[in-house]
Amino acid sequence: MKPIENLKHFENKKVLLRLDLNVPILNGKIVDTNRIDKIIPTIKFLLSKKAKIIIISHIGRPKGKVNKDLSLEPITFYLKKKINKKILLLKDNIYNLKKEDIFKNSKLQIVLLENIRFYPEEENNDDEFSQKLAGLGEIYVNDAFSCSHREHASITRITKYIPSYCGIQINTEVEALNKITLNIKKPITCIIGGSKISSKINIIKNLIPKFDNVIIVGAMANNVFKYNGLKIGKSIYEKDLDNLINEIFLYAEKNNCKIYTPIDTKVGKNLNDKSSIKEFYDIEDDDMILDIGPKSLKEILSIIDKSSSLLWNGPLGYFENSNFSTGSFQVAKHIANKGEKIFSVVGGGDTVAVINNLNIQKKFNFVSTAGGAFLEYLEGKVLPGIKALN
Repeated sequence: MKPIENLKHFENKKVLLRLDLNVPILNGKIVDTNRIDKIIPTIKFLLSKKAKIIIISHIGRPKGKVNKDLSLEPITFYLKKKINKKILLLKDNIYNLKKEDIFKNSKLQIVLLENIRFYPEEENNDDEFSQKLAGLGEIYVNDAFSCSHREHASITRITKYIPSYCGIQINTEVEALNKITLNIKKPITCIIGGSKISSKINIIKNLIPKFDNVIIVGAMANNVFKYNGLKIGKSIYEKDLDNLINEIFLYAEKNNCKIYTPIDTKVGKNLNDKSSIKEFYDIEDDDMILDIGPKSLKEILSIIDKSSSLLWNGPLGYFENSNFSTGSFQVAKHIANKGEKIFSVVGGGDTVAVINNLNIQKKFNFVSTAGGAFLEYLEGKVLPGIKALN
């Protein structure tokens, strides 16, 4: 990838800047601004070089149709305040736009195209549409890592028709993930959770040869409990995965990687229940495992203490109910308090929600804004958006 910092001549150049501004909005107000805040350095860098910026982004899934509820208007308003610059939201049909008309107002330095997913051609990776987009600028910059697993017109095909570079945030994200998966400082531990172990199996397989410890938590640990003949009550699990679980353990043993799962639990009768600490043999048929127990927490914190690097994806329990938040919150605080003693990378919406809840984002070395792209990168896949920049 070619970083934009390597490009010297930006003055009055029209830069197509692909961002992921897909943030949660409730009643016209942005609920979480983290994803937007992380790309501000790229915008400020381009402004400092006197570039003319044309932002391309999306919000939601309008399925190729105009949907007023998915307009980028609230984003435009927030960006104006954040960078203290006038920003024009262009609602014109892209096919009717002419490069020379976009910045007729010489004082205008930033425009934002309306939701790019209003056009079906975007998700279809349409060639003609890509050429039209490319024709609006002179330089293309991708700073949307979280969209880079998509083969969409404004992510991949556009790079065929315009000199293309990577933004500051996308470069930072790739460097952090490479540091945790390639240029590793050992011992290294992965804490991985989620509702379905089948969705994370390829990540686990890719990490086992590189990692010293893999700690499986959350609902996906239920499959391992079941495999080991332990009681799980009415906890959710996936059927017919014993062969897959066995394969993971054999692969881990072959690669000298230790697999850990919780050794005690906190259960409830439903998601809104109070919590009870239980050993596996005490779990009743109508119990749901919703968090790790104190013995498990002690063991996990001890493993963290012995680690120099840590990757965390997936909460340890149903943290939305405070009765089952102890595992996730205590692990988050413990990692945060390690400071420079550990290199920590966190990703995944629920995991990021945990640390946002505690307001400790800045105490981690890197917090990924990506979801699917983050997971696919951990699987060892080459992301189309990254490949297009090489």
